[in-house]
Amino acid sequence: MAERSLRGTNLSWLSFESDEGVTFSDRAISRYVCPDGHVSELPFSVEAEVPPLWECRCGLDAKLENGPEPELKATKPQRTHWDMLLERRSVPELEELLEERLALLRQMRGEKPSRKRSA
Repeated sequence: MAERSLRGTNLSWLSFESDEGVTFSDRAISRYVCPDGHVSELPFSVEAEVPPLWECRCGLDAKLENGPEPELKATKPQRTHWDMLLERRSVPELEELLEERLALLRQMRGEKPSRKRSA
């Protein structure tokens, strides 16, 4: 029993399996080049679909060398708070709401209501 003991081995990461009888798939090296000039060489299976873009170590998108041009995704313009507000209310409605809120604030402060100035 002493010769079969697992004493002194790290069972958390050590595997007792061997690579005998395992056949690896054929691989092809794909080269990616980022705008900063970094080159990344990655092995992919010959059966796998190679992605046209890969994130470089610098964070930029590297393109597949001699590969198809990647498809650009359609992006929506960024909506601001003002754009979303205008979807719900018109400018005259917003002016009316502003006057109501200002009158309420002035009333809470104890100020006299101001007259509208004529142009």
